[in-house]
Amino acid sequence: MAKKETIVVKGTEIVLISKEKEDYISLTDMAKHKDTMEPSLVISHWMSTRYTVDFMGIWETINNPDFKPTEFSRFKMESGSNGFILTPKRWTDTTNAIGIFSKSGRYGGGTFAHRDIAFEFGSWLSAEFKFYLIKEFQRLKEEETKTKSIEWNLQRTLSKINYRIHTDAIKDELIPKEVTKEQAKFIYADEADLLNVALFGMTAKEWRDVNPNDKGNIRDYATLEQLVVLSNMESINALLIRQGLPQGERLVQLNSTAITQMRSLVQNNNLQKRLMM
Repeated sequence: MAKKETIVVKGTEIVLISKEKEDYISLTDMAKHKDTMEPSLVISHWMSTRYTVDFMGIWETINNPDFKPTEFSRFKMESGSNGFILTPKRWTDTTNAIGIFSKSGRYGGGTFAHRDIAFEFGSWLSAEFKFYLIKEFQRLKEEETKTKSIEWNLQRTLSKINYRIHTDAIKDELIPKEVTKEQAKFIYADEADLLNVALFGMTAKEWRDVNPNDKGNIRDYATLEQLVVLSNMESINALLIRQGLPQGERLVQLNSTAITQMRSLVQNNNLQKRLMM
């Protein structure tokens, strides 16, 4: 599902939509900076220029395998001539373009374009407008990155705290009284891999064998959802260890828990995205 956000550029509120990991910016909102009454005419005037048709055609050729180059060539020949008018609907319907699309709805509807194309529209509106558009866009993305980093680091910290609870249970219940430090390390690693297999489906060594060029370990590349589940599993495994359950039975229970909790988190994440629409 698409994720909607808003930025303000030169006093104009502009909606952004992220879908399939790409950012699309409302050309309709941007056009209101020039004409609040007829933004669609502003977009059509811009699209009808030879430069715009050429730019959009190049973008589609690079990014869209289903783009129709023959129809694009026809538009390119006609562009700039008297009476030539190109609208978003005509462009997408004729060429099968994906860089621009229209979205219905009283609130949040309008014409959207991939950020590459939207930035070009910003240049056509004014150099100053494009400058502040890019600055606001970058600021938004930096804030998103910081937020994700904080959330990830927080969950990683919680996971490490729970890991201490986990290792204490291993120390109290699984490690015999007289063992070498190397033997103790082996037991800790064995239980850590129990969690890795239950959640990731592989041991730490198996992950390194598959990803020989990656630094760190399997948990450093976990998603936020996986870290949440891992933190919970460490507490659950500590409890199961103190209850005396053998490792095989604990693995089955932990794997079932991982599946259930991951499904719940993913579904809840999808719900949040729908609510933001």
